[in-house]
Amino acid sequence: MNLLVPDVGVARACRVMNIDRSLVYRQRAAARHLVAQPAPPRARPRPPLALSELERWCVLDALNSERFANCSPRQTYATLLDEGVYLGSVRTMYRLLAGADQVRERRRQLTHPSYTRPELLAVQPNEVWSWDITKLRGPGKWTYFHLYVILDIFSRYVVGWMIAPRETAELAEMLIADTVAGQNIEPGCLTLHADRGTSMRSKTVAALLVDLEVVKTHSRPYVSNDNPFSESHFKTFKYRPDFPDRFGCIEDARAHCQTFFAWYNTEHRHSGIALMTPHTVHYGRAQALTRTRCATLDAAFLAHPERFKRVAPRPPELPVAAWINPPKKKESQTRIKLDA
Repeated sequence: MNLLVPDVGVARACRVMNIDRSLVYRQRAAARHLVAQPAPPRARPRPPLALSELERWCVLDALNSERFANCSPRQTYATLLDEGVYLGSVRTMYRLLAGADQVRERRRQLTHPSYTRPELLAVQPNEVWSWDITKLRGPGKWTYFHLYVILDIFSRYVVGWMIAPRETAELAEMLIADTVAGQNIEPGCLTLHADRGTSMRSKTVAALLVDLEVVKTHSRPYVSNDNPFSESHFKTFKYRPDFPDRFGCIEDARAHCQTFFAWYNTEHRHSGIALMTPHTVHYGRAQALTRTRCATLDAAFLAHPERFKRVAPRPPELPVAAWINPPKKKESQTRIKLDA
């Protein structure tokens, strides 16, 4: 093979010898890596236009002088140029400062605090509520009505709502107080979650929750996933076929919401709670309804088992918990090991 290559080339030699040409190239590459020694890195020659050590010292001395200590290299360059002095270009000044480890941000930069990722768990109704405020278009441009909604994340039941012409902490305080009283919430048993809106973070609402012994949590800034239940609920509300583009007056908005929330709580089959209504889950009727569904499916299976491929059907299972930001699997496994 090696004798033929100088005369006929690698391609023709491989065809004659019936050898894969890529194999020859791979063997040659492997041999080069084994035999060839890496060449030692050569010292980079000094550029012919580089500044001398004295000139470098003069530039750094000028930049670090008391006169130019608070000036940028561009300002220093322009000032010296106006005085008939040229020490080097602006880029040269920056390069010399970087080499001396003197280049950094001089301005005071805004540092954001690290916000804790909220992790909330509800295993029964009235453990965690989520609330938010959304705008509804009014009759004219730039006119809005504000819809306040408090939602139980386990049952998806709307425990309280209100429409007002404006958003204020006092109105939010009144709604929360009335809803807590209406649901007979015991002190220390409820967590109220919201985003970081003005009303949500107001001192008025915070003082009320302290008096009611209700724990409050907030979403991280600009993270909509930290309040998913309220966001999803508002999407269901605004994507209904009968949702108008604008409301003629606040009474029209209230009438529409009364109809919607009655339908949502008592008729809407929610996919997140095994296709049951929020009212059924919130008031503890889910287990009885599940047994009714199982009996119905068992009867259908006994009547025609061939239609179900001889496998008895089962209704959707009701989730045993509702999470806002469930812990990651590795974290949960570590916690289980530590608890064990």
